[in-house]
Amino acid sequence: MEDQLTLDSILDKHPALRCVEHRKNAMYREVKSYVLRGQQLKESQLHALDELYDDYVIEYKQDKLDFAEVFGNSNPVVIEIGFGMGDSTAKIAAENPDINYLGIEVFLYGFSKLLSNIRNYNLKNLKIMRFDAVQVISDMVNDSSVNGFHIFFPDPWPKKRHRNRRIIQVPFAQLLASKLKQNGYIHSVTDWQESAHSTLEVFSQIPLLTNPYGGLSPASGWRPETNFERKGLDKNYKISEIRVIREPDAEVSPK
Repeated sequence: MEDQLTLDSILDKHPALRCVEHRKNAMYREVKSYVLRGQQLKESQLHALDELYDDYVIEYKQDKLDFAEVFGNSNPVVIEIGFGMGDSTAKIAAENPDINYLGIEVFLYGFSKLLSNIRNYNLKNLKIMRFDAVQVISDMVNDSSVNGFHIFFPDPWPKKRHRNRRIIQVPFAQLLASKLKQNGYIHSVTDWQESAHSTLEVFSQIPLLTNPYGGLSPASGWRPETNFERKGLDKNYKISEIRVIREPDAEVSPK
């Protein structure tokens, strides 16, 4: 009789899934932009983790990624930070087979759901990671190697006392800018107006970045509308998009 597939058996098979951050020491902890919550996985998600992990998941390690080796080609690379349920991620990857996508998400429910969609769409240009995006980008991504970053609907942390948890802060924006190729972009979308203004202010402080629109960018026609986005629109929330690029003649400051 075949053993029943459970989350515990998946975690035993792929222990890297148990950890989403690397502590420098037992007392060290930076402010995080996420709070993990337990969620029950469906049988299809468990099977996706069991069957597709080795082909589509990259585990965190303190070594730089060779994107040509990871994807088997030298196509442009776009990294999505916090892909949620991954519906738009899969659709964008399916519509752009000549671009390689790396999705990063800590929530196991959405992570496993996107694995299922990778199989459903038969995607060859999408890999995913379950780890803290700050550490992944800092430790595993080479400078001047990324064509674009997508940050769609990050947690706005609307309460004043929680704003330091927002992922788009000056140090992180500086990190992203250093990883971009010349003319590479960061595209952020939010339905929380104060968060949009905060993001604009952060990007304006990064010398490597320029905002070609001087403020919010026009709505992008290539980005699929998500279920989360529709809920916001039903509440009459305004969708704000921000797109900045790395200056063609900018240089990464020496560390």
